[in-house]
Amino acid sequence: MLTSARDVAIKAAEKAARLIRYHAGDIDEDGIERKGVNDLVTEVDTAAQKAVLQVIQQAFPEHAILAEEGVDDVDPTVPGYRWIIDPIDGTTNFTRGCPPYAVSIALQKDGVSVVGVVLEVTADDLFTAVKGAGAYQNGRPIHVTNNGVLENSLLATGFPYTVFDYLEVYTEVLQRFLTESRGLRRHGAASVDLVRVANGTFDGFYETGLSPWDVAAGSLIVEEAGGAVTDFHGKPNAVFGGQMIASNGRVHEEMLAHVQPLKDIRR
Repeated sequence: MLTSARDVAIKAAEKAARLIRYHAGDIDEDGIERKGVNDLVTEVDTAAQKAVLQVIQQAFPEHAILAEEGVDDVDPTVPGYRWIIDPIDGTTNFTRGCPPYAVSIALQKDGVSVVGVVLEVTADDLFTAVKGAGAYQNGRPIHVTNNGVLENSLLATGFPYTVFDYLEVYTEVLQRFLTESRGLRRHGAASVDLVRVANGTFDGFYETGLSPWDVAAGSLIVEEAGGAVTDFHGKPNAVFGGQMIASNGRVHEEMLAHVQPLKDIRR
């Protein structure tokens, strides 16, 4: 069943991606709605989500859905099967035609991710995982890096963009990573950062202020590629926790130590 679900998710992501590519970088400011400060949604987000839902609900009409657009309540405790969908992760990038942005689709069973699909639209890179069966990029197995030294690590993060109350402590953590790693990148799409940990581009990723649709698929792909995923307290199953560290496992404890000033900040 999970293999079938993965294939349905791929079909849904590809359908949405065709729509997204057609409109990329061609969004007028009048067509952008602001859900909050710098929290954007376009009619393409809505149309892409509809495209994904059509494919999934046709195949699995009995499954629950949690999708970014139109969400009022996020309940982490739903039993059974539930799809978690971000039709465009990186909407701000998308509105300017600036890579990367992605379609992210996960299937959870009893609150645990069992299928993950992330399609990075601009490069047409497809990342997939089924729990217990490994992680893949365009059909080829991928693995996290073997690097065990933070000083030699290339890392990814996300900057605060809707809530700015904790910039001082965020900057303190940022400085630690900037001075004690090989480099830090910020691309504006958490799902893409996660799959790039999975394929060895990055050794680790950290961010706070995350939503479950940002990370549900990508975090499973990291784990299936041999990596580690926790919240800032070191607890696993961090999809609904608002914060996440994903790494190759070997630099995880150092990263965890560095983010402690942010451990109780989840916005």
